[in-house]
Amino acid sequence: MTLLKDKLTGYRLLLASRSPRRRELLEGAGIDFSLAENFDVDEKYPAGLPVHEVPGFLARLKSEAYPVPLETKDILLTADTVVLCGDKVFGKPRDRAGAVEMLGELSGRKHTVVTGVVLRSADFVHEFSVATDVWFRPLSREETEYYVDAYRPYDKAGAYGIQEWIGYVGIERIEGSFYNVMGLPVQALYVELDKFVDRMHA
Repeated sequence: MTLLKDKLTGYRLLLASRSPRRRELLEGAGIDFSLAENFDVDEKYPAGLPVHEVPGFLARLKSEAYPVPLETKDILLTADTVVLCGDKVFGKPRDRAGAVEMLGELSGRKHTVVTGVVLRSADFVHEFSVATDVWFRPLSREETEYYVDAYRPYDKAGAYGIQEWIGYVGIERIEGSFYNVMGLPVQALYVELDKFVDRMHA
């Protein structure tokens, strides 16, 4: 059986993300990649879209907005992570007040982190998503304000990073992929990317 890192020889995996955590996770999985050129996307989704479909829709939107034509052996990777609590979608907070408010709503409750992923080549497109359930213990206002002021989680869906202080002290348990909560379901990506390269190679 050929390892994925060897299958990717001659291919160029382009990560279209500014997230340092996604870069770290790909590196940890031993997946060679290049950073795609920065480009802007208006991350809006239809009001009536079912909440679990939002991250997949946004990942697809990012993929389709990529302005550079893909070469024969290019693979573009786009992803979007959202936090779902009840019937609400939590993206990235706009400011301190928004971050404190989000964490207040997540406090003492279960929420679901969903990451949508799109792999696209010149000839193929594959989309999948992964969900992880997370339980926060009740958090005090002082705890949420300390975390927001110390860690400034404005680039994180749901206003928190599981790998930071609040994850250590506030999360009681999770069901599903830990790395998905960080922003990329790297185990599922490894499997799906392996199949995607086989499809391109066929």
